[in-house]
Amino acid sequence: MRQILLSALILSATACTWVPIEPAGKTVRVLEAGPAPAGCQSRGEVVVTVKNKVGFYNRNPLRVQEELETLARNEAPSANANALQAAAPPADGSQRFAAFQCPPR
Repeated sequence: MRQILLSALILSATACTWVPIEPAGKTVRVLEAGPAPAGCQSRGEVVVTVKNKVGFYNRNPLRVQEELETLARNEAPSANANALQAAAPPADGSQRFAAFQCPPR
């Protein structure tokens, strides 16, 4: 019974998004992978990290990727950026994004 309860707790905790989007992060666009966007100025990189494991349990990779993107969007305004582009795929709960200042759409 104890193992069932522990499993249910872990599964319910990993189903939640632990990273909320901040108001400034809502204005940041996430661009498709590819060449640097035309007309945009590079503002450096944003590197973010989240937990990808809870004990021995590996979290859902899509949930981890979603949280990494949310964290990066929250951090972009501090780099004076309004757009992000993944510079590398997620690895071990960490991901790098190129930050850009792009003209309004």
